[in-house]
Amino acid sequence: MQVSNKLHPGQPFAAETFKRLDGPELTFGAPGKWQALFVFRGQHCGVCKSYLRKLQDKLGAFEALGIAVAALCADSEAQARVTQAACGPTFPLLYGLDVAAMKRLGLYFSEPVSAEETDHVYAEPALFVVNPEGLLQVVEVCNAPFLRPELDMLLDGLKAAIESNAPVHGTLR
Repeated sequence: MQVSNKLHPGQPFAAETFKRLDGPELTFGAPGKWQALFVFRGQHCGVCKSYLRKLQDKLGAFEALGIAVAALCADSEAQARVTQAACGPTFPLLYGLDVAAMKRLGLYFSEPVSAEETDHVYAEPALFVVNPEGLLQVVEVCNAPFLRPELDMLLDGLKAAIESNAPVHGTLR
């Protein structure tokens, strides 16, 4: 059995390129700017769609801090379009995350409970925030759909970290 990679705060994030709806592929993790990547389960998950709508509502606050936001799932293009239609994100919606990339990112992932749910293995929620130096500033990897960062608290914390040039926390292992 192959084991997932565990990513740690403060380590360089190895840039990953993902397919993007209605745009060129997007590379996440390249140094030079603040970036936030929200991993979600896919179009079958009502909790995910609700969270993506809340993220869209907060997008201006992320942009005001200079943080580029994207959301990523393992869905096909057609399934990602269902999410796009339901949630209306103006941030990049990335799709096609495969199991090999899930392992590189240290994600938890699951098989569908039924064929009605979805037709592929999917990642459980996660958040990666990369700072302009290309280092992981925030790492949150969850194993259940209801575990996600509260967006106002996340924004407050990122604002404080950016304004005070705070070091990355949680780097001791």
